[in-house]
Amino acid sequence: MSRILNALMPRLLRSVTRMDAVQPPIVPFVAELIRQSPGTISLGQGVVHYGPPAAAADAVREALARPETHDYGDGLGTPALVAAIAGKLRRENGIDVDRGWRLMVTAGANMAFTHAVTAITAPGDEIILNVPFYFNHEMAVQMAGCTPVRVATDERYQLRPDALRRAITDRTRAIVTVSPNNPSGAVLSEASLHEVDALCAERGLYHIVDEVYEYFTYGPAAHVSPGSFAGAAARTIAIYSLSKAYGMAGWRVGYVAYPEHLADAMSKIQDTTLICAPIASQAAALAALSAGRAHCAPHVRALAEVRQIVLARLAELGPIATVPAADGAFYVLLRVHTDMDPLALAERLIREHRVAVIPGSAFGMTGGCYFRVAYGALQKDTVAEGIGRLVGGLRAIVA
Repeated sequence: MSRILNALMPRLLRSVTRMDAVQPPIVPFVAELIRQSPGTISLGQGVVHYGPPAAAADAVREALARPETHDYGDGLGTPALVAAIAGKLRRENGIDVDRGWRLMVTAGANMAFTHAVTAITAPGDEIILNVPFYFNHEMAVQMAGCTPVRVATDERYQLRPDALRRAITDRTRAIVTVSPNNPSGAVLSEASLHEVDALCAERGLYHIVDEVYEYFTYGPAAHVSPGSFAGAAARTIAIYSLSKAYGMAGWRVGYVAYPEHLADAMSKIQDTTLICAPIASQAAALAALSAGRAHCAPHVRALAEVRQIVLARLAELGPIATVPAADGAFYVLLRVHTDMDPLALAERLIREHRVAVIPGSAFGMTGGCYFRVAYGALQKDTVAEGIGRLVGGLRAIVA
């Protein structure tokens, strides 16, 4: 009898859940293809090639000797780190957290986004995502039992405020913007962000702003924090991370500024899912923020040189691909003019040409063959070799 029950149990337990609607994460899938093709250069992973300031590791070693490091901490974050974040937001983002804001340290920006969606929605609500979107955002919305509403950007991946207005319904709770953008590298204009802020104020919506790539802009492009707009504290949820600028992806430290009236909801969510961000990681984060933007600036300048190589080589694709402007982050989202399935083409690029990119379908790009090219994780020579393989592979397969 027990053998029969064991055989039947998977079917007895199986039911339709909200997770059935969530797309599988694309990066691990591509990583498996890369493992099957040794020698592949990955232009897929969205990380930087450098690490945190040396002071971050020193701070962790010192923290390990303190008993409080090994205990639960304040759910909002260690007081020293919260104070440092508040100072950074005031200086660099124009956000005075003493005027209607609360701060929370999270285990990365993904957690901050999931907290925000959970705090402001009920099952069945809608969250507007501009396409292309960061795929984990859509996944988080679906996991909350809500509906992601996709709104296309223009041919330069800039916002279309009129389209956003038309997408709003009685169930809409927030509009999400990501600038500098993952996956397109677009830096959203200040004027368009003001329009979204005004629309949220008019319709009683939250504006969730992902500013993870705030330091990564090139040429005349400049990052703007919507939380600095007049009155924005009542409706803006601003999300940041140390993973990119400080090379601390594995430390899992992010933070979020949110309206005071969400304090109870955010505290409940944090206490249930995390209790507090790891204390040792927070010690490293405090040291990194103390080093400040000066640690990141030379690396961003180096990435600007790599970006020029990437854009110059992709321009050689001419009529078989379109490469819109990418003035921020460390991504390019190109469209290949082919009817081939993007995932099938990505597999051929890996197996036949030893170069990996991420299909744009993971970011909501349909009706064409799009790929995100990431150039932050590798040294200049390796990126150049990878882009060369990509250009050669696309010419061989598509042209």
